[in-house]
Amino acid sequence: MVKGLYTAYTGMRHQQNRMDILSNNMANSATVGFKKEGATNQAFKDVLAYRIKDTTDGWRAAGIGKMNLGVKIGENYTDYSQGSFHVTDNPYDLAIGGDGFFAIEYTNKAGETSIKYTRDGSFTLTKDGTLVTKDGDYVLDKNGKHIKIDPLQQADIDLNGNITQNGKKIATIQIADFADYNYLEHFGENMYQPVKGFTFKQSDAQIYSGYLEQSNVTVVSEMVELISISRAYESNQKVIQTIDGSLEIAANQLGKLS
Repeated sequence: MVKGLYTAYTGMRHQQNRMDILSNNMANSATVGFKKEGATNQAFKDVLAYRIKDTTDGWRAAGIGKMNLGVKIGENYTDYSQGSFHVTDNPYDLAIGGDGFFAIEYTNKAGETSIKYTRDGSFTLTKDGTLVTKDGDYVLDKNGKHIKIDPLQQADIDLNGNITQNGKKIATIQIADFADYNYLEHFGENMYQPVKGFTFKQSDAQIYSGYLEQSNVTVVSEMVELISISRAYESNQKVIQTIDGSLEIAANQLGKLS
């Protein structure tokens, strides 16, 4: 019976983890280029069956080891599906059609720089004509350099990311893509940084000037999921309350000496 308390507890922990992720998704539903996250889990019976059938130890069956009943919280994952485009008619608002990321030279509070990647293309020009993000970080060209153009002249950006002024090519915006997105981790609201083991791959994405990619979070779907999580959490909570009541009866009534 006491094991049931731990089983219900693991269920509540899993639902709380899902709730935290869902809340973050909803909070960023209006964040440009944001990609929603999700959570995975494994039931005790699935983990147990895997360990029993594990033959990696040779002739003998693998021991179960330190395993608890209930739900095992798995890894979080990111849904990189493309969001819808919003028309802004601002030539420096850019959206990526296809796979890939803009390369940004990010500067932290200590003045250290590093390369981050984002789908947020809400860019602007500084007074001297340097293309930057809304936070002031530099947008990089295909050679990893800052992009500087004449702020007093009209600039055109084609589908390949080529920036031209007066018919002259100024720079080409870098679109970086990765062979495996599992080697990317979140950095801030809508930026990513690669981890050890990542590899680049060629991107055939196109750049659309005058558009912004919206978050791929669907608020209605997230609200439905929120109701489901709340009910699952309450169910586990009721299990704990029921077992607690049974234990109280066993300790205070059945356990009394006549």
